[in-house]
Amino acid sequence: MLLGSNIDNPENNIKTALIQIENKVGQIYQKSKLIITEPVEFDSYNNFCNIAIQIKTQFSPIRLLDALKQIEVEMGRVQDSSYFEEYRDRIIDIDIILYNSLKFISKRLIIPHSRNLLQRDFAKGIISEVR
Repeated sequence: MLLGSNIDNPENNIKTALIQIENKVGQIYQKSKLIITEPVEFDSYNNFCNIAIQIKTQFSPIRLLDALKQIEVEMGRVQDSSYFEEYRDRIIDIDIILYNSLKFISKRLIIPHSRNLLQRDFAKGIISEVR
C-alpha cells in the first residue's frame, strides 16, 4: 500500500492512518521511510508526506478497498480523485499497489496499481523498500 497526505499536518495524518489500518484492516509488518515529495500530476503549494507499507490481512481486495476508503472518510476525505476527475490536495490517500501476485481488474480497483508501481519515481523507491 501507498499512503499520502498533503494538508492538515500530513505526517500526523499518515501516523493516524497507520494506526487505523492496524486496528481495522490487518497487521503492518513492513514500512518504508517517510518521504516528502512535491505533488505529481497537479499543482499545489502543499508537499506530500508519503509512506509505503506491507500488511497481512484476511480481507479480499474489494473488502480491503472498502475498509481503506472508510478510513479515508473517517479522517475527512469525502471524495477521491475519481469523483473530481482530477487530482487535488487531500488529507489522506491510501492506495492498494500490490496484493501478493494477484492481478485484479474491476471498475473500482486495478491491481497492480501500475501508475505508482511503474511510473512515479517517488513511489517506486519507497515501494521497493517493502517488497
